[in-house]
Amino acid sequence: MKIIKIFFLILLFVLQTDFSTAQNDVEVFLKGAVVTDIKQEDGFLWIATYGQGIYRYSFAEEKWINFSTKSGNLENDLFYTIEVSNNYVWAGASEGFFTYTKKTDKWSKRKFAQGGEFGNWIRSLGYDEKENILWIGRFRNITFLDLKTMKYTDINRMQGKDEKSNNIKSIRFDGDSLIWFGTESGVHVYNKKKKYTEPSAWGYLTNKNKNFLDDGEAVSVSDVLFEGENIWFGADVFITKEQPEFNVGGIYIYNRLYEWNRISTANGLAANGIYALGRTGNYIWAGVYSFDGKEKLEHGKGLFIINRINRNVSEVDLNEIQVSSASILSFHFDGKNMWIGTGEGLVKVNFDNDLAKWPIPVKKRKG
Repeated sequence: MKIIKIFFLILLFVLQTDFSTAQNDVEVFLKGAVVTDIKQEDGFLWIATYGQGIYRYSFAEEKWINFSTKSGNLENDLFYTIEVSNNYVWAGASEGFFTYTKKTDKWSKRKFAQGGEFGNWIRSLGYDEKENILWIGRFRNITFLDLKTMKYTDINRMQGKDEKSNNIKSIRFDGDSLIWFGTESGVHVYNKKKKYTEPSAWGYLTNKNKNFLDDGEAVSVSDVLFEGENIWFGADVFITKEQPEFNVGGIYIYNRLYEWNRISTANGLAANGIYALGRTGNYIWAGVYSFDGKEKLEHGKGLFIINRINRNVSEVDLNEIQVSSASILSFHFDGKNMWIGTGEGLVKVNFDNDLAKWPIPVKKRKG
């Protein structure tokens, strides 16, 4: 098995040979934190963690501020997602929806009436700056908050009797008009140029009718990424002795017309569970995990990079980027740095040498 050393590519690009120079392009923050989501605004980086609350990093001051029960300024520590706007920061937990009002420097908590107990498990957030609307992905229901009126609206997208089709896992904006909502049983697409109450405003793709290659009993969409005319879907894996084909996982690539392709262990991934997807130029980053069907546990299996042109798969040597956890949970590329959220901290990989264009061929992972 060949493992790509990501900083070797940096060295080739800038025609250097001293490996210690490349190591200086990596910084590690928040050691020990489980980093579930990363968002950025002018001057600040916001980090959601599962266990240590919320962190804010000031680029100008190079200073971290923690919001948590330990700090005494937030009543929850277990967060799955975070989103930011000019006036607010929002964070999702298993026990409610949290809002940080910048003007007052205070957090507030909201619980939703619809959806029962699990309706307050917030797993994904997406802020539409143009429309000034926050989309909230809940374990049950989609909710949107119109910031102009401060009104919340619940949308039940359950398809027939399939409750998993209304269990929202991911939210991603596609250009100016479309929003994709990954669920535990497929993916909804909403045309926001139409009223959400219009049936024609919504589409739904499952693993039926040749979508997702008809793989598995159901497809659980953990992440969605757009490049060119293609949509990349990261899928969860959940396989047990009783249900050996329930969620088979992998990365699916859809050309928006009729063609579907899949990247999996057959192409070089170490496992088929996908935590998150990211992108730098012609390369797609994927955090991969396996699932223990007996113990019902996930196990991180590292970081993989895929050439979006030829679809070659390479495994990143985590030691080269000072990552101590094989659980790669989130990505954020700011145009210069790739921020990687892991099970044991936050890693910043500096691409100041324009590595995002990556003109060097990447060798395919074998094994």
